[in-house]
Amino acid sequence: MQDKLVEFANLLRQNGIRVSLAETLDAVTASDVTGLAERDLFRSALRTTMIKRANELPVFEELFDVYFTGLGEIIKGASKAVQDALSMSDQDFQQFLDEMEEMLKKHGDELSELAKQLLQNNNGQLERMMREAARAVRMQGIQRTIEENYFARALARALGFDKLEAEIKELREQLSKLDLGSALRAKMEEYLDRRLKMLDDIIRKYVRQEREKRDMKSREEARMNQLADKSFYYLSDEELAKMREAVTRLAQRLKNIIAVRRKRMKKGRFDIKRTLRSNLVYGGVPFKLRFERRKREKPQILIMCDVSDSVRNASRFMLQFVYSLQDLYSRVRSFVFVSDIGEVTEHFRTNDVKEALDVALKGDIINVYAHSDFGRAFRNFVGDHLGAVNKRTTVIILGDARNNYNLPHDWCLRDIKQRARRVIWLNPESRNTWGFGDSEMERYATHCDLVEECRNLNQLYRVIDQLVPR
Repeated sequence: MQDKLVEFANLLRQNGIRVSLAETLDAVTASDVTGLAERDLFRSALRTTMIKRANELPVFEELFDVYFTGLGEIIKGASKAVQDALSMSDQDFQQFLDEMEEMLKKHGDELSELAKQLLQNNNGQLERMMREAARAVRMQGIQRTIEENYFARALARALGFDKLEAEIKELREQLSKLDLGSALRAKMEEYLDRRLKMLDDIIRKYVRQEREKRDMKSREEARMNQLADKSFYYLSDEELAKMREAVTRLAQRLKNIIAVRRKRMKKGRFDIKRTLRSNLVYGGVPFKLRFERRKREKPQILIMCDVSDSVRNASRFMLQFVYSLQDLYSRVRSFVFVSDIGEVTEHFRTNDVKEALDVALKGDIINVYAHSDFGRAFRNFVGDHLGAVNKRTTVIILGDARNNYNLPHDWCLRDIKQRARRVIWLNPESRNTWGFGDSEMERYATHCDLVEECRNLNQLYRVIDQLVPR
C-alpha cells in the first residue's frame, strides 16, 4: 500500500498539486489508522494529509476516483461480469471454480503462471502481474489517446497474451476428451472463452485509465487556454473563479523556481580560477574547492493598483497575484487608489484572500467610486510613503492612466524611479488607445523601466517573468 500511496503522491505532483515527502509519510500513517475498508474515510485521510488549498480539491477528487478505482476494481468488475454471464450465484460460481481448479491440477501442469491465475480467478495475483508488465513497458509514459493501441499491444506481449491464447485453445481440446458431462464441459468452454476476452478488455481499460490519469493536466491546460486570450473586462463570474485559480498556480510556480535558484546558490558559484591557484601545491589536483560567495537578497515589491470601475477586474487579478506572493519576497507592500491612495498590506497579511480582496475593493480604505486622478494619488504617495521605496524595491503600477484631464504630476513617478530598483507599469487597455483622450500613459511611460499591455492571462504570464530575480 505504501508503494501505491507514493505513486499517488507523484500523480498529484504531475497534475500541479504540491505534496511533500513529509505529507506523503503522513498519508501512509493515516491510511494505517483508517484502513481501506471504509472508502470515504480513506479518501478523507488522504485529502487531509495531502491537500492544502481549496482550489486543489477538484483535481484531488478526480484523481482519487481514477487511481483508487483502479486496476483492482477493473479486474473485480470484469470477473463479476463473467460470473453474471454464466448465470451463477456466488455459491455456484465458487463451486465451479473449485471444479476448474481440480481439472487444472490434473491437466494444466504445463500452463503458464498467467493462465493459472486467470482461470483460477486469482484477481490479486493477476493485478500484480499486470502492474509488473506495465512497468516493464513503461506505461507511465502514455500521454495521448492515439497511443492507447500501442501500449495495449505492448502490455499484452509483456503478459504473454499470445501464448495464453494457444494454452486456452489446447485446454478446450483436452476438455473434449474428458468425461465431464456435456453441461459442465459447455460451462468450462464458455468460461475459458470469456476469461480470455475478459483479459483483453482489462488490458484496454487499464491502458485507458493510465492515459486518463496523465491527461488531466493537459485537459486543465486546454480549459485555461480557452480563457487565456480573453480580456479581463469580459469574464463571467464562473470564468473569474477559474482565472483566480490560474493566477494562484502561476504564483506558486514562480515561488518554486525562485526556491530552486536560492538553493542552488546557497554555497555560491564554483570559482575555477581560485580553485586552481589554491591547489598548485598539490600539482593541480583540486583537493580544496573554492566558491564565489554572493549574498543574494530577496527583492521587495511595492504595488499600486488602480481599483476604479474601469479596471476593476484586472485589479482583482493583480491583487490576487500579490496576495499569493506574500512569502516570496522579503517585503510586499500593497496600495490601492482611485483619486486617494490607501495601504492594504496589513489586511493582505492577516486575512484570507477573499476577505483581503473585499477590503481592498469595496471602499473601506478609499472611496472607490470617485473619479480617477492618478496625479493626486501619486502626489499623496510621494508625500506619505516615498520612504518605503529603496534600491531593492520593484514598484508595480496597474492602471489605465486615464486621469480625467487632471494634473498628471508625472514628477512624482520620476522621484519614485530615482529611488526604486525598477518601475513596471501594467496597463489593461489596448496599447493602441494609449495617449488618446485623457490618457497620460505616454507621459508616465518615460519614467518607467517597463510598460506593458496586460489585458488577459497570456499577457500576464509574459509580463510576470519581470518579477523573478535573476
